[in-house]
Amino acid sequence: MKIQNHSIRDNRPAFLIAEIAQAHDGSLGMAHAYIDAAAGAGADAVKFQTHIAAAESTLDEPFRVRFSQQDATRYDYWKRMEFTFEQWQGLAAHAREKNLIFLSSPFSLQAVELLKKLDMPAWKIGSGETVSGDLLDAVIDTGKPVLVSTGMSNWQEIDALATRLKQRNQHFALFQCTSKYPVDFSEVGLNIIQEIKKRYNCPAGLSDHSGSIFPSLAAMAQGADIIEAHIVFDKRMFGPDTPASLTIEDFKLLSRARDAFHTMTSSPVDKDQMAGAMHHMRDLFGKSLAPVQDLPAGTVLTEEMLSARKPGTGIPLDQKNSILGRRVRRDVSMERLLRWEDLDG
Repeated sequence: MKIQNHSIRDNRPAFLIAEIAQAHDGSLGMAHAYIDAAAGAGADAVKFQTHIAAAESTLDEPFRVRFSQQDATRYDYWKRMEFTFEQWQGLAAHAREKNLIFLSSPFSLQAVELLKKLDMPAWKIGSGETVSGDLLDAVIDTGKPVLVSTGMSNWQEIDALATRLKQRNQHFALFQCTSKYPVDFSEVGLNIIQEIKKRYNCPAGLSDHSGSIFPSLAAMAQGADIIEAHIVFDKRMFGPDTPASLTIEDFKLLSRARDAFHTMTSSPVDKDQMAGAMHHMRDLFGKSLAPVQDLPAGTVLTEEMLSARKPGTGIPLDQKNSILGRRVRRDVSMERLLRWEDLDG
């Protein structure tokens, strides 16, 4: 699968998505600031969420976390998270200026129509929308690759989703995800990533809500193709996703690890060739025969007079028996190695 100029497959660096979601708290300026921060942290893409309150919610929707002192209902909160089409255009343009792929998850058909006009190179479907058939069909109809989180889905539901996508000849990737904010390490489910790859023959990754860098590092080390993690400027910031987010500094470390992991996994080493190239290190760390006491000229060597000491540039240890009984032709200090030229005959 390809997203713009990024190949999403084995033996390529993991594709890193910085999930901004609602970390901007409805501030357009903050949203733009997060784009700059994500670019500086080494992300490949930024992802927002496009909420249109009247199209997706009602006053009956409860808060997932009762966090807000300014929103009487969750509907009010979604309303406060809305941006105009022109504002979304500006965010998308800003991301592209920063060489970031712009993504935003739709939560209604109206959001799909809005985002289609921004010509995103791929779609990200959140865990709660995997059973929204109309939304999925609208996204699939665009022909763009689809990235889907499976945080609330069982295998039967994921099977049905994968079948739906394959029947439409759709390129797709699936994320292991656990829809808790934050999720405990014991519930991250790294084992499911490889099961997804094997079961559906598609790119697979981790959408993490732990608030820690460890799950993403472990997932990349195990060959995850895509990593998505929420970002936040500071863990003390306001918002429901802050406990489940990485700081910008954490995300920088994640991107550095991504590059390091790729270098290591794409650079197989020939053990014999590498060992042959280590001759200078053998000399440095190896040991040779050295006297345990000063040896006056004429001394006949016995085993008790010799020890093994660094470096490995003198008489090899396996030659000890061949020099026992020979005389030293000159004074030899115990502070240096014994050399062939020190010996008679």
